[in-house]
Amino acid sequence: MDEIDFESDSFEDIVKRDDRYNAKAYALLADVVHYLSGDNNRHVGAEEILDEFKERALDQYGPMTYTVLTEWGVTRCEDVGEMMFNLADSGRIKKDDDDTPEGFTGGYDFKEAFQGPYET
Repeated sequence: MDEIDFESDSFEDIVKRDDRYNAKAYALLADVVHYLSGDNNRHVGAEEILDEFKERALDQYGPMTYTVLTEWGVTRCEDVGEMMFNLADSGRIKKDDDDTPEGFTGGYDFKEAFQGPYET
């Protein structure tokens, strides 16, 4: 698989096929997967992806994270799973035969995870 420049990728082809999610959400998720898998392209599971997605989103968007993600169409962990499979279907990332969208079900409550740290 060729190296993908996730910073300049527009994800336009994916958004044309499935417009539920903004291209910026794909860029964030692709960056998470690229970071976690490293240079050796190790397999990364759903739980690890969800945890890093949460940490990176909170780090980048702070108190606005929940608003930003919902504007991008990402409102639950299952959406992250759907985006992962769209990335795999586009050839940007690899998936194992054991990977399923159900692996992303019930990871955490988005509102609590992204608004909770900022509620007083």
